[in-house]
Amino acid sequence: MTGWDAIAAASFGIWLYLLFGRGGFWRERVLPPAPPPARWPGIAAVVPARNEAELVGAALRSLLGQDYPGELSVILVDDHSDDGTPELARAAAEAAGASERLHIVHARGLPPGWTGKVWALAEGLAEIERRAVKPELILLTDADIVHHATNLRELAARIEAGVDLASLMVRLRAESLAERFMIPAFVFFFEMLYPFSWVRDPAKRTAGAAGGCVLVRREALRRIGGLEAIRGEIIDDCALARAAKKGGPIWLGLSGKTRSLRRYPALGDIWRMVARTAYAQLGYSPVLLVATVLGLALAFVAPVAVSLSGTGSATLGLAAWAAMALAFLPTLRLYGRSPAWAPLLPAIAIVYMAATVDSARRYWLGKGGEWKGRIQQQSRA
Repeated sequence: MTGWDAIAAASFGIWLYLLFGRGGFWRERVLPPAPPPARWPGIAAVVPARNEAELVGAALRSLLGQDYPGELSVILVDDHSDDGTPELARAAAEAAGASERLHIVHARGLPPGWTGKVWALAEGLAEIERRAVKPELILLTDADIVHHATNLRELAARIEAGVDLASLMVRLRAESLAERFMIPAFVFFFEMLYPFSWVRDPAKRTAGAAGGCVLVRREALRRIGGLEAIRGEIIDDCALARAAKKGGPIWLGLSGKTRSLRRYPALGDIWRMVARTAYAQLGYSPVLLVATVLGLALAFVAPVAVSLSGTGSATLGLAAWAAMALAFLPTLRLYGRSPAWAPLLPAIAIVYMAATVDSARRYWLGKGGEWKGRIQQQSRA
């Protein structure tokens, strides 16, 4: 067996496993709603916001206008904004005729050992605990998320069907050329890392969540020790899901209607988004970084190289490339993209590989997890 033969066989084997042995991640679709429960528990939404003047109004109007039969209130945690975010939030609530259901909390200074978003969420939860009547469910959502009118109704039904946490991967913005090129693959890679069917399976250890939209039982948060249990996590959503699943089932799905307004107009914007968390995903391990880059190269780059090698292994390389394109098609369909994008996945993967390496570089320069002017990396120790 030649070197090309070995590479071709390994690449094809990887795609056979991904297609048939990883929870059918690539076939994930928007699932039908759960049956309505007998009762509708109270919900408090916590929205951390740091300089979100452009987007916070639309996000709050979507929350305050929810078609939800139970009690619903919204806490906006202003994380030291200097662009008028709190004032615009109040104006949005007044325009919606729901001022009495919006409470604005100004976050205190960030304590050592906490990441900014987790601290802001914790400040919102502290406000809830000061209330005489406490909600059963907590929605953790971002200030760039626009919820479709029945989103909380559908999420609460998931919770009442018997899970402790229900999360949605919302529809990300894919309008600029950079977004159309990179965002569907971002969702595809997320599904590959955290197969949703495995997350939903209580017998599987896999746990994941999408931080833009997480509904969780307040009792489950209390059980895991509150957000202090994940205070230093950059990838806080998946850390919360891991902690919650240790005590009960969780649920993760796709949304076709609840969406993010966050804009990534240029490739560099998406690059920085990936680089902010990629090395944290690898546990800040140089060994895992090297293994990940080699694994991605074997899975995504090698099929193209073998296909173009002119050797007898080219047919197997083409088969691996075709399997890769086939797996990408459902995600492209979800985002309304042409199937012609599917064979370009190797090129997209190369960009993500490079951003992952850059994530490690930023970490070792002391700039890991940078977001809106704040460095949020864990200690190298």
